[in-house]
Amino acid sequence: METKHDSVLFTETIESLDIQPSDTVVDATLGGAGHFKAMLSALGPQGALIGIDADADAIARAKKTVDGDLRCEKPVVRLVEDNFRNLERIVEEAGVGAPDKVLFDLGWSSFQLTRGRGFSFKAEEPLLMTYGNPEEAQTAADLVNSATEEVLADIIFTYGEERFARGIAKSIVRERKERKLLTTADLVSAIEKGTPSWYQHRRLHPATKTFQALRIAVNDELGALREGLSAALALVPPGGRIAVITFHSIEDRIVKGMFRDAAYAGKGCLGNKKPIAPGEEELSRNPRARSAKLRTFLREDCEPTKSSLFHNHVAYV
Repeated sequence: METKHDSVLFTETIESLDIQPSDTVVDATLGGAGHFKAMLSALGPQGALIGIDADADAIARAKKTVDGDLRCEKPVVRLVEDNFRNLERIVEEAGVGAPDKVLFDLGWSSFQLTRGRGFSFKAEEPLLMTYGNPEEAQTAADLVNSATEEVLADIIFTYGEERFARGIAKSIVRERKERKLLTTADLVSAIEKGTPSWYQHRRLHPATKTFQALRIAVNDELGALREGLSAALALVPPGGRIAVITFHSIEDRIVKGMFRDAAYAGKGCLGNKKPIAPGEEELSRNPRARSAKLRTFLREDCEPTKSSLFHNHVAYV
């Protein structure tokens, strides 16, 4: 069955970026290439589009989108297989000038769930959880089979906000003494043994938060976010915009804090006082969007009463 991916907060994101035909735009997380396709369509022959993803399959999807653009005059397009934490170098090597608009969509696409990388606890797969080449990076199996109980507990509690982090870490260490944990099923079994039985019957699967935490740790997602967003704030010139879609509270706190710091430093202001969340229609169509939040930063001098795209106000923080 063909995998279908729905770009979250699609209309709100494209409107927030206000892409002009001559802009230079960066899609820092290609994923399913939904936002990328809209950006490509909005740009004219004087514009440029840089697409970034650590996943080679995402690059291939974006290339297919570019090849399907049958316009006689099209923008310059650069597709880069890399991590957006290297945004400054990527932009420099692209040779198309500073980006006017940058999008970070921090969700992971439906395609990644079906790649056999161990992102989903619903299928038995190798315990990898890497976005790029697993042979060139630490995998989730490497982590769970080598880290101390204390380190595992800290990762699971900090990145997964898992209340049973200590019990799960203890169970993982106990189980790996019997055999290495090499598949998602191995890890799920260890997690369930470290979680109270009464909790396992709730709506949220007991492995959900631990899988999230390990994925974040393996890919250093929070470090990459800080570096990539810092580079965007430095690169985008006055008049430009940065949009970020987050999917859990840790990411959102980082983005909120960095945008606040940038506003205090006089680099611009927020496009909306509160993050934009999916509406009821989108949630009924795509329940996975329920935790999504969109924040936008405007690189311009903003008056508190100046109207914006969001609820007719722009806010200092």
